Amino acid sequence: MKDFVYNPPKEPFLTILFEDQDLMVIDKPSGLLCVPGRLKENYDSILSRIWLRHPDAMAVHRLDMDTSGLMVVGLTKRAISSLGRMFEKKEVKKRYLAVVEGNTQNCGQIDLPIRCDIENRPLQIVDYEQGKPSLTLYEKTDDFKYGKSIIDVNDTTVLKLTPVTGRSHQLRLHLSSIGHPILGDRFYAGHNVIDKAQRLCLHAYNLEFKHPFKEELLSFSTLPDFLEKKI
Repeated sequence: MKDFVYNPPKEPFLTILFEDQDLMVIDKPSGLLCVPGRLKENYDSILSRIWLRHPDAMAVHRLDMDTSGLMVVGLTKRAISSLGRMFEKKEVKKRYLAVVEGNTQNCGQIDLPIRCDIENRPLQIVDYEQGKPSLTLYEKTDDFKYGKSIIDVNDTTVLKLTPVTGRSHQLRLHLSSIGHPILGDRFYAGHNVIDKAQRLCLHAYNLEFKHPFKEELLSFSTLPDFLEKKI
């Protein structure tokens, strides 16, 4: 982690799936921050790119830098406030796809409390005394075949994940904690699992919510480069 150099992808600049006067839904690539970092060299992000067109925009939720997938960004103060409340009330459905090491059960849940590892930020740890309640649901799927960014597919499983809670690094830490780390995870996997993929194999593939000011259900789905739909 100490040798990490931030080098975000420049193309595509922004993949916009939906935009109106209140909000924007984008498909974030792996390797790009959601919001600007503290250092000048870490300024480039989804939000800083959106600011070029919408200077009042704010992120109402985040994805890890290494995670790709769907994000909604509020473009106006009223939208930011309304979307924020929707996330607090768990009225926004988020689903992820991941490729993990080993053969998991067909479905299950991971209920492990999480807190920040103060001495090793940004890492998180399981802590039964001080950790916040955290729940992840998972389901094995055979709907996909592996994409080219996965180098070694031996002894791996594709999972659909639903984070009931939204803790930092929750999916990555939960899966690692049950012995099934995500391929390419430089934080919570061993070198043998990291080296199986060219990137973290975690993608927010489905996002569903009601438009805050219209009687309209918005639903979006995308696939990552590490998976392809079976024909």
